[in-house]
Amino acid sequence: MRNIRNFCIIAHIDHGKSTLADRLLELTGTVEKRDMQEQLLDSMELERERGITIKLQPVTMRFEDTVMNLIDTPGHVDFSYEVSRTLSACEGALLLVDATQGIQAQTLAHATQAKAQGLTLIPVVNKIDLPAAEPEDAAKAVAKTLELPEDDVLFISAKTGEGVDEVLRAIVDRVPTPKGDAAAPLRALVFDSRYDSYQGVVASVRVVDGALPGRTKIKLMAAGKAAEANDVGVLKPQPEARKGLETGEIGYLVTGFKSIAEVRVGDTVTLAAAPASEPLPGYREVSPMVFAGIFLESSGVSASGSSGDFGKLREALGKLALNDASLSYEPVQSQALGQGFRAGFLGLLHLDIIRERLTREFDLELVVTAPTVPYELELTDGSGLTLTDPAELPDVTRISEIREPWAELEIVCRSQDLGAVQQLVADRRGTFADTSFAAAEQVIVRAELPLANLVADFYDQLKGATAGYGSLSYELRDFRAAPLVRLDFLVAGDAVSGLSVIVHRDEVERRARVVLAKLKEVIPPAMFQIALQAVIGGKVIARENISPRKKDVTAGLYGGDVTRKRKLQEKQKKGKARMKAEGSVRVPPEAFVAVLKQN
Repeated sequence: MRNIRNFCIIAHIDHGKSTLADRLLELTGTVEKRDMQEQLLDSMELERERGITIKLQPVTMRFEDTVMNLIDTPGHVDFSYEVSRTLSACEGALLLVDATQGIQAQTLAHATQAKAQGLTLIPVVNKIDLPAAEPEDAAKAVAKTLELPEDDVLFISAKTGEGVDEVLRAIVDRVPTPKGDAAAPLRALVFDSRYDSYQGVVASVRVVDGALPGRTKIKLMAAGKAAEANDVGVLKPQPEARKGLETGEIGYLVTGFKSIAEVRVGDTVTLAAAPASEPLPGYREVSPMVFAGIFLESSGVSASGSSGDFGKLREALGKLALNDASLSYEPVQSQALGQGFRAGFLGLLHLDIIRERLTREFDLELVVTAPTVPYELELTDGSGLTLTDPAELPDVTRISEIREPWAELEIVCRSQDLGAVQQLVADRRGTFADTSFAAAEQVIVRAELPLANLVADFYDQLKGATAGYGSLSYELRDFRAAPLVRLDFLVAGDAVSGLSVIVHRDEVERRARVVLAKLKEVIPPAMFQIALQAVIGGKVIARENISPRKKDVTAGLYGGDVTRKRKLQEKQKKGKARMKAEGSVRVPPEAFVAVLKQN
């Protein structure tokens, strides 16, 4: 254990984590130069295209006599749960800061988490080769905000490799060695898992006590299930089989289980023949923060009431859920869109990633309904209910209280943008906690905001208000009572469930008029007038009309008695009235997409 160092790289998005990981792999000789490529640890096509890390990725390196286990982590706020799991498997963390941007919101969030778990932080200022770099200012801001010695800050360029060798030396000197009892029964923490179609569930584990031999019978202490472990080893970054993993090591375990649900992240692996008495403290269960309906564009309900490709969508979501335990989904039926699923996500980026993967990897044309957040209901009979679909809101006479989720925000912006940020928060019913200065020109604003107003368009508005310099991190705080109502939308008198939203009473009229204006743009006209209405409990609060498409039924007449024309026009008038009474309007998928973008 004296020669083992377990560490991770944490930072705000786009501060160079994956690039630094590339240089470390290169300098330690873990990957040959001829095999090197940018973002080597980002194996997913979408990660490489977008230039972001979505899944954590462990890799084992050797520097002189030291075995280094690195875990590369995502930076976006939606994937903070990946970072929290990683921290439990490490003793140290490289805290990366962009020399051109300084300390950012996710930098603070990850650093606070790491310090709370007792990790040793090594502050590193990256991108010192850029013309706009201000490394000294960034170092002072990090030292002041995180209460670290300024002398501890390292200066590097992960792109050129300048100073990266000093980072390796600092890891050896500063990161503590693992603690554990090599003679105790095996206890290994599962900090990630994925599904392999040939091997079954492959878990990423950190051996805390004892040793994990290959080809032995293991037991999961929380699940209470046993299986034959087929293989153990380390990632370099390709799998390299070993005879076993010793105390303090990080590696992979081919568990022998066939379902990802059986190997939960945070579970403790022990030997079936000599089990440990107590499991390791695991992780809190990840709760979805955003919900949306996912339907196939071609899955509108047919005459028989069945939908064509529902099974294909179910299979695709099932495959994605095998490697993403945070994705939840259940089948739903929509009058307008047919059969689909109500899915839960960690945030809007997570939703966008899943939508993109379904489209690319499974060739599906999708309609995603407007995202909503969970609400807690207290009913008049004393029972409670958690609601994720506004269409399922009970009658108002049965509801005693509705509570909406609130998030705790940390916004980092320029001091000159402070007024605009405060106005933005206030306009969305937010409250302020405190404001502090990270540097002379950099402010940290802490506030609270209803989660529904956060997931709508807050991040885009923040970027606009701060000229792109503002950054944001948030976490769910609690649920608070509020005067909330369900806003429904009728098209030609028929309710469209996929457009229903729960909104604060003060925001009802503004939201109603915005959505109706969008629907008027995207719903094509029919031969009769289409009424678009926003309704609360049967009361119409806003209305728009789509004018009927005109058809000149007298175009074929040339002269003659005027009564012939009147007769045809009267016949057309009666036909339109009959169509209006009996006909229905199909809401096109573009309408849902337009409202989603508007939200």
